[in-house]
Amino acid sequence: MPEMNTLLPMVALLLATGAFAGVMAGLLGVGGGIILVPAYFYIFSSLGYGSDQLMQICLATSLATIIVTSLRSVSSHNKKGAVDWGILRGFAPGIVVGAALGVLIAASLRSVVLQGIFGVLGITIGLYLAFGRNHWRLGDGMPTGIRRAILSPILGFMSVLMGIGGGSFGVPLMSLYNTPIHRAVATAAGLGVLIAVPSVIGFLMLDIPANAKPPYTIGAVNLPAFVLTISMTLITAPYGVKLAHMMDPKPLKRVFAAFLILVALNMLRKAAGL
Repeated sequence: MPEMNTLLPMVALLLATGAFAGVMAGLLGVGGGIILVPAYFYIFSSLGYGSDQLMQICLATSLATIIVTSLRSVSSHNKKGAVDWGILRGFAPGIVVGAALGVLIAASLRSVVLQGIFGVLGITIGLYLAFGRNHWRLGDGMPTGIRRAILSPILGFMSVLMGIGGGSFGVPLMSLYNTPIHRAVATAAGLGVLIAVPSVIGFLMLDIPANAKPPYTIGAVNLPAFVLTISMTLITAPYGVKLAHMMDPKPLKRVFAAFLILVALNMLRKAAGL
């Protein structure tokens, strides 16, 4: 049995992380994964569970939480008729292929390499949150044919390597192709399911030595982190939504972008061994 003086701090930190991720998701419309992955990494490593496969555990556990939150979100949005099922059907095959490839690549990489990837992509997302403009366009409608065949696996692949759902890459992509923002956010929840389900199945089959992972970890998915995070995000996300209606989220989005860039830079610093 794991020592109680290790479990109690882990439980407290995971509850706080889940609460914060839920509020930010509701307030700013960003996926919880962008917060959860670095938080899991710092929590587990500070409690002495650092290993060459720690980032795989963080990615897998984050994606497991996304299954629950995305299903809940897409169901809620669908009741309002906001989900574009045509986009989901068109992008589904490529996203699933990209997600599966992402698991295969992530399983073969050391934690330090995955930290570097998260850092670079995290800075990219942070810069878009800070400086992106609603009027930017790449086209008047979502891509089809060869462009969709290229973009959809890339979307699934990059999301898995960061342990995130459909929001961070999917919403900007749909917005750039002239999809109204409310429809993009709603549809991105469906993309999150397409990304998370196949990737979590793959991560559950990953073989990680028992001494290299936190207690109660199946494959690469840590069950306490999954349960505690979900229990808090489902509670706090509605409060984030209420806050979003009470204040202008744009300045907060820029603050969060700066926070994300700092977290990503710290990931790069650790990856470089500095």
